[in-house]
Amino acid sequence: MTHSASGPYRLPLSLRAPRLVGKPVVRFFAHVGRFGMLFLELGRALADYKNWVPRAFEQAYNVGIGSLFIVILTASFTGAVTALQAGYQFTGTVPLYYVGTVITESIILELGPVLTAMILAGRIGARYAAELGTMRVTEQMDALESLGRNPVSHLLLPRIVAGLVMIPALVVVADISGMVVGWLAAKSSTGISNQDFVYGARFAFRSFDMWYSVIKAETFGAVVTIIPCYVGFTADHGAEGVGRAATTAVVWSLVMILMLDMLLARVLLPT
Repeated sequence: MTHSASGPYRLPLSLRAPRLVGKPVVRFFAHVGRFGMLFLELGRALADYKNWVPRAFEQAYNVGIGSLFIVILTASFTGAVTALQAGYQFTGTVPLYYVGTVITESIILELGPVLTAMILAGRIGARYAAELGTMRVTEQMDALESLGRNPVSHLLLPRIVAGLVMIPALVVVADISGMVVGWLAAKSSTGISNQDFVYGARFAFRSFDMWYSVIKAETFGAVVTIIPCYVGFTADHGAEGVGRAATTAVVWSLVMILMLDMLLARVLLPT
């Protein structure tokens, strides 16, 4: 770069534009290639079950039991707020049993799986990215490779399997908690009877609704585990890189959860 009397010389926009556009494109395809290689390594690591299965049980305990309280708390408040708002909007205008319909369907189809996934993206996603990023920048993964161990089977696969198993279970717990607390809140705020609430809950319910909730939970579980594991596994630049990896993992997990939420509704729900 040359300097002039008025300051440093800058290339004209016609020359800078390809570089400004090209760098993000190259970075995107680099991530696509690394992500594809990671999936290949995960497939190969499945054969090493003696290493990843015991660690998967440990991670499943951390994900399931460790997140149980915050999931129940979030779902309970969500059900209570939904009941209070439904009672405010519907009292005197529509039959009261619609309160049961709104609470049940909103919790099962949307609020239960989405809010649980968002909570776990912050709790589990940030933890995975920070743990793996720290292992990467402190060369612990390099030490494993030097000993002939596969970091994917030791570190990544147990975390992903644990999330895929436990997150749907947590969503089912969230659905039940939200509906029960919503029912209690509706009784206290609107005076709805048990018979009316049950009738409203069954009025629009379809057996596919629970399957839809579980499908969303499994999809979000993959997002909450795979993206943070990839980001942490490829972290660099010391402590700053670890912090950036944790932030990036949470942000991209939340973005993907919202995008897939819309896509699954469009593909799976009849219109």
